[in-house]
Amino acid sequence: MVLWILLGLIALWLAVVLLRAAAFTPRAQQSVDAQSIPVDEQAALSRFADMIRCKTVSYPDSEKEAPDEFTKFQALLTTAYPAVTAACPREILGRRGLVYHWKGKSDKAPSVLMAHYDVVPVEEGEWSNPPFSGLVKDGELWGRGTLDTKGTLHGVMEAAEYLIKQGFVPENDIYLTFGGDEEIFGGDQPAIVSEFEKRGIHPRFVLDEGGAIVDKVFPGVTKSAAVIGTAEKGSICVDLAAKGKGGHASAPPPEQSMGILSKALCRLQDTPMPFTMTPAASATFDTMGRESSFTMRILFANLWCFAPLLNLVCKKSGGELNALVRTTCALTKAQGSAAYNVLPSLAKAGVNLRLISGDTIEAAMSRMKTIINDERVSLSFVSGENPGPVSVTGDEPWERLDHAVRAAYPGVLVCPYLMLAGSDSRHYCKISEHVYRFSGMPMTKEQRGLIHNANERIPVSQIKDTINFYAQVLKQC
Repeated sequence: MVLWILLGLIALWLAVVLLRAAAFTPRAQQSVDAQSIPVDEQAALSRFADMIRCKTVSYPDSEKEAPDEFTKFQALLTTAYPAVTAACPREILGRRGLVYHWKGKSDKAPSVLMAHYDVVPVEEGEWSNPPFSGLVKDGELWGRGTLDTKGTLHGVMEAAEYLIKQGFVPENDIYLTFGGDEEIFGGDQPAIVSEFEKRGIHPRFVLDEGGAIVDKVFPGVTKSAAVIGTAEKGSICVDLAAKGKGGHASAPPPEQSMGILSKALCRLQDTPMPFTMTPAASATFDTMGRESSFTMRILFANLWCFAPLLNLVCKKSGGELNALVRTTCALTKAQGSAAYNVLPSLAKAGVNLRLISGDTIEAAMSRMKTIINDERVSLSFVSGENPGPVSVTGDEPWERLDHAVRAAYPGVLVCPYLMLAGSDSRHYCKISEHVYRFSGMPMTKEQRGLIHNANERIPVSQIKDTINFYAQVLKQC
């Protein structure tokens, strides 16, 4: 009798799982007609190449920077985009943050389009072509900043220039804000947000760099997907230190500072932080899961019972999938003795944690202490911020972005996601509930790997599509 009851319960469970998977299908969407603007591709490419030739490299040590290169870039925008310059008064806030004000028919629901024009340093010897030459070779524009993020800044300015020349006036005010120190976590965008607060400017819509149109990033999904960051993880840096007996390396003690510290680091590596299904990740699994194969839909339609399996898969796979569902800990720095034959009395290491939505610095530090479980290892918070809020989806600002994506890239799936990296957009969460992170262009896995890497470049064919995307966004502001 008990066996039959057990078999009946299993059959019922299986039926529920399969029925939920069968019903887990893509939601109906209103159709959007493809739209495009004419683009003088050669002229746009020339202006983009000129941007790349400005060596706007930012450093934590400002003495290493070349201020004239930033000034040159600012002057370039003035001459390259005369219509924007005439119609949109520009001011500088912070060290070199640029703010263009495009006056609309109303100032009640302003929009902000963001980018940054500083770039990370380069090791020129690692590049196949000069990183600041603006070289076009084999159908690609080479150079630091082509992807991160002079490419998006170029797209915004080109689109605005075209629309202004056509006599377009937005329904609401638009602010174009371009930071010059994002790569060093600088103060340009915080200064802009602070000034907006003083002026009572509360954006209805904010768009910054972030996700892209990607392929084959979700199991079982064959469609191209525009992944839009609705939240981003917090980032903190923590130092670890372990004391031990120093001295000559010829007679090491049974326990050494480097060994004590190494054990602590191994515990952090081998003990993942708790599995957490955030609203942003849930939206990703819900949207992408509905587009996946039936086998994968069984999993994602039934996370109420398969979450432990998903947790296991994420832990084993690591990488982006794992980072979507937990706070991660990257072991990034280590320091012992300066000589091979000297025992360090103090061994140090540095780690970078990316805090998932809902986590906090205090909670993460406490978990690290528990995981290490060794009083000989001290932890010190160095810098960082808690994760910001999750932006609202499903209302008018989200729908306008969804519409712009599908108008510019017909057939693309639009999907919210949790952005794993950080951006200046986090500062705008103080003054807006609708902060989105999307770079407006397709990016292959190879391209994504070129960000902050050698040989950064972009296909020339993508430039007109990026401009068109931002035009579709601006037309709805």
